Amino acid sequence: MRNVKSMPASDESRASSQTARATLALREMLVQGQLMPGEKIREVPLAAQLNVSRIPLHLALQRLAHEGFLEIRPKRGFVVQQFSTDDIYDSIELRGLLEGSAARMIAERFTDARELATLADLSRQIVVLVRRSKLTIEAFTRYIDLNAKFHEILVATSGSRMLRRAIGHVCSLPFASPSAFLKRQSISPELRELFLISADQHCGIVDAIKNHEGQRAEALTREHARVARRNLEDALKNQDIPSDLAGARLIGL
Repeated sequence: MRNVKSMPASDESRASSQTARATLALREMLVQGQLMPGEKIREVPLAAQLNVSRIPLHLALQRLAHEGFLEIRPKRGFVVQQFSTDDIYDSIELRGLLEGSAARMIAERFTDARELATLADLSRQIVVLVRRSKLTIEAFTRYIDLNAKFHEILVATSGSRMLRRAIGHVCSLPFASPSAFLKRQSISPELRELFLISADQHCGIVDAIKNHEGQRAEALTREHARVARRNLEDALKNQDIPSDLAGARLIGL
């Protein structure tokens, strides 16, 4: 019986690289609104635009369909998906569940307090920042950076690759990420209060982890994720979502 030839290792590596590159480029196009909800993906011109072969592009499209950005329709192929506000709220809730699990794992597993030093330092920096009398745009931007780092370190410290992968998937959806705050020209009183609450929650999460209180750490982290929901609700109430914000064009408001 004749053996079927396998793809040479160099070709497999090249195809994998093209798929990864196409996935990143397409995801960016989607969240930036370059591909609109309901639009059919035309694979031939898109492959030429991205300078990738058809097979790696198709694999990239399948990955993005798995992530929820695209829908596979009979006879139409891949179509850009639209998200409802309920979809985003569900994603935020799911992120809270996953990050809560990360906090509980750390509380139950850590053996050296030095493992928590970065989390504790970030929480202190955030508190100092938001307790200033005026939250400027510069301070707001700094808060977003510190908050993103806190969540990144929280998940990394859990040591769970599966959690990192699942959270990365959830956070790829518009507004579901812990960094999905709107950089507004003015900060509403409600939003400032939200940042104060969020800063206290960071400290509470770190404190619960330090004391090996897994259930408390999990509950606080789940509640903390809802800050993103309240931020979105505040933006919707004030009609304060710019059309050029990443992911905004994918949401049916």
